[in-house]
This record gives sequence, C-alpha cells and structure tokens, in this order.
Amino acid sequence: MAAEERQMKMRVAGTLKWNMFDKLSTQVLYAITGVILARVLSQADFGLIGAITIFQTFASLFIEGGFSYALVQRKAPTDADYSSVFWFNMGVGAALYLLLFALAPMIPAWFEGAQELVPMSRVMFITFIINNASLVQLSIRMKRMNMKMVAVANSLALIAGAVVGITMALTGWGAWALVWQAVAVSSVKTAVLWISSDWRPSLTFSWSIISSYFRVGGGMLAQSFLNTLFLNLYSFFIGNRAGLVSLGYYTQADKWSKMGVQSMSSSLTQSFLPALSDYQDSPTQFASAASKMNRLSAYLATPFVVILIAMATPIFHALFGAKWDPAIILFQLLLVKGWFTIFTSLYNNYVVSLGRARMVVWTEIVRDSIAIIAIVISFPYITMTTPGNPTYGLAIFLWGQVIASALAWAFMLVLASRVSWSRPGRFLTDIAPYVLLSLGVGAVLWAISLLEINPWVMLVLQGAIGLAVYMGICRLTGSVMQRDVVQYLRSQLGRKKS
Repeated sequence: MAAEERQMKMRVAGTLKWNMFDKLSTQVLYAITGVILARVLSQADFGLIGAITIFQTFASLFIEGGFSYALVQRKAPTDADYSSVFWFNMGVGAALYLLLFALAPMIPAWFEGAQELVPMSRVMFITFIINNASLVQLSIRMKRMNMKMVAVANSLALIAGAVVGITMALTGWGAWALVWQAVAVSSVKTAVLWISSDWRPSLTFSWSIISSYFRVGGGMLAQSFLNTLFLNLYSFFIGNRAGLVSLGYYTQADKWSKMGVQSMSSSLTQSFLPALSDYQDSPTQFASAASKMNRLSAYLATPFVVILIAMATPIFHALFGAKWDPAIILFQLLLVKGWFTIFTSLYNNYVVSLGRARMVVWTEIVRDSIAIIAIVISFPYITMTTPGNPTYGLAIFLWGQVIASALAWAFMLVLASRVSWSRPGRFLTDIAPYVLLSLGVGAVLWAISLLEINPWVMLVLQGAIGLAVYMGICRLTGSVMQRDVVQYLRSQLGRKKS
C-alpha cells in the first residue's frame, strides 16, 4: 500500500508540475500580449469584447465542463466512449454557433446600441466549434495524467494569438484585434493537440453511452451552466447599466485576476481529480488524500493570492501607467473572491470524484442563490461614481460578491468534508496555518508599499521579501508540505542533470 501511495504521489506531482508549467508559461505569454494590447486599445474596445465574452463563455461549458469531467472520472473509458462524446460535442457546438449567429443582431440592444458587436460576435463564436474539437484530446491527456503536450499546445497557441492580436492592434483594427486573437489561439491549440495525438474518432456513436455519461457529465454541465450564468451576470449588468467603459475596467480587472486565480485553480483540479477518482472506493485513503490536497492547495494558493493583492498598485503602474488605475480596487476584490473560488472548486472536486453529480447541481444552486441575494442588495449602487473614481459603485457591487463567495466556501467546506469521510474541523486545520502566515506576509508587504519608489523596484522588492519571509517561516516551523515540495523539485532537477 505504501508503494502504491508513493506511486500515486509521484503521478500527481508530475501532473501538477506540467500543469503549473503550462499555466506559468501561458500567463507569461498572455501577460506580455495583454500589456501591449491594454496600452494600445481603449477601455471601450475591451468593453466590446467583454460584452461578446458573456455569450462566448457559455459554449466553453462543453470544453471544460460536462462530459470532460465525466471522461476523466470514469475509470476505464473505451474508444466508443471517446468517439461518442466527440461527435455529440461537435454537434452541440455547431448547433450553438448557428443559434447565436442568428441571434447576434439582438446583442447591441443590451449594450448601448453598439452595432459593431454583430459582426464581431459572429466571428468570435467560431471558436465554439474549434474548441469543441479539442475536448476529447484534452480529456485523454488528463486521464493519463500526461499534460506535457497540453502545455506545448497552449504556449504555441498564445504565441500565434499574440502575433495576430498585436499586429492588428498596432495597425488600427481596434477591438477586432481581440476577436482574431481569440480565433488564432483556439485554432492553433486544437491543431497542435490533434497533430500530437494518436487518437482519432471512429464513426461510432451510441446514445446509450451518452446517456450513461449524463449521470456525471449532465450534473457537471448543469452545475457549470449555473456557475457560468452567474459569473456572466456581473458583466451583463455592468455593461448594460454602467456602460461599455465601466465594463472595460471590469474586464481588465477580471482578466488579470483570473490569470492567477484560474491558473492555480485549474492546475490543482486537473492534477487532483484523476488521483481522487482512483480512491473513490477507499474511505480512509480518500480522506487522507483530501487532507493532503487541502494543505498543498493552501500552501501554494494562499500566499500567491495575498502577495498579488499587496502588489496590485505597482503591478498596474509598472505595466500600464495610470491608464487603468480605476481597475485596481476591482482587481484586488476579485482576487479575494478568487481565493474562495479556488477552495470551493477544490471541495467541489471531492464531490465530483465520488460521482455525486446530483449533489453537485444542488450545491451550485445553493451557491448561486447566495450570489443572487448579494446582487439584489448591491445592484442599486452599481452606477455610483465619485470624483476621480468611476468604479466606486462597481467596488460596492464586488464587495457583495466577496461576501457571497465566503459564505459559499463555508457551505462547501462542511458538505465536502462530510462526503469525504472527514470533518469540517480537519479541513480548517489543514489550511489555517498557511492562511495566517500569508496574512502576516501581506501586512509586511503593505507596509513596504507605503514607500514612494519606482513601481518596478517596488515589484522586485515586495516579491523577493514576500517569498523569502513566507518560505523562511515555513522552514523554521518545520512545514511538511514545503519540505515535500522542495524535495520533489530537487529530485526533478537532479533527474535533469543526470
């Protein structure tokens, strides 16, 4: 049993390594492109794309939700399973594109009558079909815990998207640069995944197979739909009530916060779900694995989020000057919300790995109900501004969502601990030391931020001190999790040298 656990530990570590490499390289490329585009394009340009993204995001449910989770959760999917899911998703993607193509003329009525949204959305929606073509290829790699080629595909796709987007932005194409950037990214990623894979769909399609996947996939799809609906309600209300410029500020804050939060969340989810699925029939092993995953997630995610919050102002000033200053507070609030999202997703993972799809849907309904209450309370303030602060009302609106996310996290903590054969107190003690330490590091970095120095110098200073203090205290207190992470990194470096 000990040898089996060590083997699983190495598989998870290897998967996490490539997931983290993928996210890091992706975010570096994404950041470089984003900085250039943010300096060249206007707030209204980003607001236009933010409006289109509201509709585009729903199609991504069939890429990262639904059957992709079911394929990974199933212990031994067959070629008939993969082929049936592939053809089903391609059909759904094509149907969605045709539907939204026909409905595109209705979009401007919701966003200040901006007629350019019609042709832009019709081109952007092509990514629905392109992305759906990569679903099974991605799921196969996740199932095998082999994420190396996914990292390569994402990096090449972002390089291609950067070339297209930056070239078009510099030559005066405005928001169209962001549209064709998205198409380029989707096309190259899908092409690389297909070229590098030995799997091809057969002409097999079985409704009975699709029906069997609805037990997990249907539940996850319903959960993802509800989650996406409420995430995009924010953009819809902001664009509809506060205008495209305000939506542009929110879009930038949301994009840059997600670069960190979603990368961390998806890396942990994709790394842990296959391993948890292997333990679904062993309560003792499952509870032990969940506890370790709680501690690792807290050790990695909490200081990451806190340090980003403390460094928000120098990050924006170093990258953009003062152009996007009204988005800084939104960025910080979205990071706080993002921390709760990371752990809510982690706990949700425990439920998914046990095949409790119906429970997943009901938990999403509870979380969304909490979010609705927060929206109703804070919505009247969304258009408020003060002299020099056009996002004052948006900040109030997001504070409501932070509180709602905290309540949803508490609910999921209790539920997930119980279905994982554990208890809420154990989940809390798993993460508490890293939360308290990270908040202490954040206080130190906040004090440093009071110095009036060059933003680039501030970034280096805060980053170096934050990392040194956090890792130093973890070492002094004998953190087992840090020891395991450092040992794994050393073993990987030693393997490369040999």
